[in-house]
Amino acid sequence: MLDCRNISIAAGGFALSGIDLQVQAGQWATIMGSTGCGKTTLLEAICGLRDVTAGSIHIGGVDVTRLAPRCRGIGLVPQDGALFAGMRVEAMLALPLRARGVGRAGRARRASAMAERLSMSHLLRRTAHGLSGGERQRVALGRALLCEPTLLCLDEPLSALDGETRASIRELLMVLRNTGDVSVLHVTHDQQEATAMAHTIWHMENGVLSTAGEVNDVVH
Repeated sequence: MLDCRNISIAAGGFALSGIDLQVQAGQWATIMGSTGCGKTTLLEAICGLRDVTAGSIHIGGVDVTRLAPRCRGIGLVPQDGALFAGMRVEAMLALPLRARGVGRAGRARRASAMAERLSMSHLLRRTAHGLSGGERQRVALGRALLCEPTLLCLDEPLSALDGETRASIRELLMVLRNTGDVSVLHVTHDQQEATAMAHTIWHMENGVLSTAGEVNDVVH
C-alpha cells in the first residue's frame, strides 16, 4: 500500500539516502530508533512536508512523490498534536471536511460521531487551550481519521504522556489497529510500544533503515 523506493532526503546537515520501505494494506508498521536518527524526517517526507531529492513514494499504487500533502490521502498525528489554541475542538475536528467542501451540517454531524467514537464528546465546545496531553492527542487522532486516510502516520503519539494517559491512548490505538480499517506507519523509540502494536517493525540507525522484522499478530 505504501511503497518508498530508494528515496533520499536532505534536512540541513542531516541526510537519508537509499531508503526502501513497504507497508501492506491494513498493516500496522513501526519505525523504531533513537532520537535524531531520522525517523521523523522520513515520516515528514512521506507526508509531503519535506522534499525528496531522489527516489519515489507510492501510496495505493499512485506516485505521490510530487503531490501536495493534502492530495496524498494521509492523516498525520504529530507528537504535539499541532492544535490551534483558540479554536474549538469541534471546528478542529472538522478542518479536513471543510477543506473538502463538506457543508456545515455535515461537518458537525461527522465531527460529533468521531468525538463519540473517541470518547471525547464532552470536549467539543472547548478550545485547545487547557486540554490535557491525552485530550490533545484524541483531538489530533480524530482530525486525522476524519480525513478518511489511506495511510495514518503517527509521530511519537504517546511519548509526551504520563503513564495513565499513555495507557488510555494506547488502548484507543489498539482498537484502531485490530479493525484493520487503515494502514498505519508509527514512529517510536519505545520497544514495548512497538512490540505491542506493530505487525512489522523497522529499525533506523544513523539514517539507515534496516530490514523489517515480523511480529506475531496477536489481538491485545
